[in-house]
Amino acid sequence: MNVLMISPGFPRELRYFTRGLAEVGANVVGLGDQPRGALEEPAASALSAYVQVRSWRDEDAILQQVEELARSVEIHRVECLWEPYMMLAARIREMLGVPGMTAQETLPFRDKEVMKRTLDAAGIRTPHHYSATSAASVIEAAETIGYPVVVKPIDGAGSANTHRIETREQLEAVLPQLRSVPEVSVEEFVVGDDMTYETICVDGAIQHYNIGTYIPRALDMRENEWISPITLVYRDPDAPQLAAGKTMGEAVMQALGFQTGYTHMEWYRTPDGEAVFGEIGARPPGAYLVDLINYASDIDTYAGWAEAVVHGRFTQPVERKYNAAWIFKRARGQGIVQRYEGLEALLSEVGQHIVAMDLAPIGSPRRDWRKMLVGDGMVIIRHPDLERTLEIAGKVTSRFQVIAS
Repeated sequence: MNVLMISPGFPRELRYFTRGLAEVGANVVGLGDQPRGALEEPAASALSAYVQVRSWRDEDAILQQVEELARSVEIHRVECLWEPYMMLAARIREMLGVPGMTAQETLPFRDKEVMKRTLDAAGIRTPHHYSATSAASVIEAAETIGYPVVVKPIDGAGSANTHRIETREQLEAVLPQLRSVPEVSVEEFVVGDDMTYETICVDGAIQHYNIGTYIPRALDMRENEWISPITLVYRDPDAPQLAAGKTMGEAVMQALGFQTGYTHMEWYRTPDGEAVFGEIGARPPGAYLVDLINYASDIDTYAGWAEAVVHGRFTQPVERKYNAAWIFKRARGQGIVQRYEGLEALLSEVGQHIVAMDLAPIGSPRRDWRKMLVGDGMVIIRHPDLERTLEIAGKVTSRFQVIAS
């Protein structure tokens, strides 16, 4: 099978999905905007061929390039796991007449208002919401819903350009930051925990699923520099306290008609246990969450996704062994990373539960925490017991620091 992989080397996770395609026997043709020689491993060695586009913005030129490619290489599937180009992938599929999501099927995963209207019609609880294309309509929507509200791009990914708004005055201060965003979703701020629900599906059937949580909420991570963000995936996604989210996730998948591939859904768990939908992407999660899913069960869902899309099956045995969590560290101070504090003591006490660590090198510039969630270091831990996992994560956040000056 020949698979056209859009943007095989960026973002970071896509390199491993590209390798996964090659590992399950596909011939992978990359389509990207960087020279082939600039591709990093493992993507570079996984490609059978590569086509460089001049600009992602020139969709007509890209369609023409792919059409020319298809005259010499038969394309059996077109895969895209990066939000901005999922609609492009759908249009390429339609042009070539190959299986996969059409533009119409892709739209509810890209347009947050279409997404929520589809789920409203299916009886799934979503935050009260409106779309807005002008400052006046944003204010009108916010005051109709009532503060606090969340304002975010219709077709955004993650929490970029996402704002929690408490008052009219705060909203008016934020509006100038949104001038480059053509359309936003204004929605009810739901009090509760930020949760996730991930799946790998084959022909509409869920073959593997995961539930995770952000600690603290994603917006709090983005608003407070001192926080060491944590994401945790649960060893037991069938636990009673997670049942409402799992049930809702299954209903969302059915309502949106997703067929084959990886999905990443975010939802809220309210203090009384209600599950409220947040948003969903027809793609894997970013920011190392796939790695946590893999560490929790000692599996490889990079290759598992590839097997699903190439061979229509998911055969990896799944034994849920651990809760797994990453902790991202933000340097204290400004300038150059000078030292690590508390690392030796941390390794001595809980080192056996640390499975990966990637720290900003001594002497390197401190990273901008507003632009890079990973910050200046990452520690991944796992443990069979949930409370012990949270305890270890707490020690990483409080006892270990990256110091810059």
